[in-house]
Amino acid sequence: MISNLEKYKKDLDTLIERGDNLYLALRLECFPIENFEDELNRLYKGKEKEKLRLSAYKKSLPNFDSEYQKWYSESLALITQLLPERTEDFSGFYKKPKTTRKDITYENYVIEDALVNLVAIRRAGGEEIIADKKSAICKFKQQLSILKSVEKRFESSLFDIKQLTQADLFDSELETAEELNKKGYTRAAGAVAGVVLESHLLQVCENHKITIRKKNPTINDLAQLLKENGVIETPNWRKIQHLADLRNLCDHKKETDPTSEQIDELIEGVSRVIKNLF
Repeated sequence: MISNLEKYKKDLDTLIERGDNLYLALRLECFPIENFEDELNRLYKGKEKEKLRLSAYKKSLPNFDSEYQKWYSESLALITQLLPERTEDFSGFYKKPKTTRKDITYENYVIEDALVNLVAIRRAGGEEIIADKKSAICKFKQQLSILKSVEKRFESSLFDIKQLTQADLFDSELETAEELNKKGYTRAAGAVAGVVLESHLLQVCENHKITIRKKNPTINDLAQLLKENGVIETPNWRKIQHLADLRNLCDHKKETDPTSEQIDELIEGVSRVIKNLF
């Protein structure tokens, strides 16, 4: 089974290649001839097999407007997981500022503007284009640079793979819980899933440098800390509380055992939490 580390590396390589192609497509759209061949040679320096004839390569490039959104969403998800401190920078090059822009300038023009072909014009003794799609080229190039910097973390000895290997372990434990549930061991399955959830919430608290004062905090204790520190909002806090209630059905002897459906719900809920809360 492919490890999370290998999966992230494969996804990253694919996103970088798609990003390079999108960058060239945007450059070509804005500057049909200017420096295109130089950009092609720079990107594929030393990779002669990957150098296509310019005319053929142009035809293979994606349409920036239709393909960018998918690339952005996938890249943002990867950066959020592997380089969270750069997430805001990455999204800032795409999103319009929350505050109203008095004027649209080259500096505050973003990729979201380019996707709707917004053009800012100054009318003073004639028309002068202040910002247009060309202004987004440097913004996209910065996004691509941030994505490529994630690659350095894979190569760096300082890159901490603790959370990636932990994610592999959690996936394996949830698979064990599923098998136990299928065989009728509902309490054991729920207990395993509960341990995964508790361990993950402890890691999330550590990621956000949240102090845990209780010696043996429960799932509800950890969820409350995450809510108080603004990591999760009320709806997600309630969902985690519900998962904690399902887990408690397994840990405390009752007159009836938890149902297989309840354990399925617990396992599925824990799986969503570990894949979306970091």
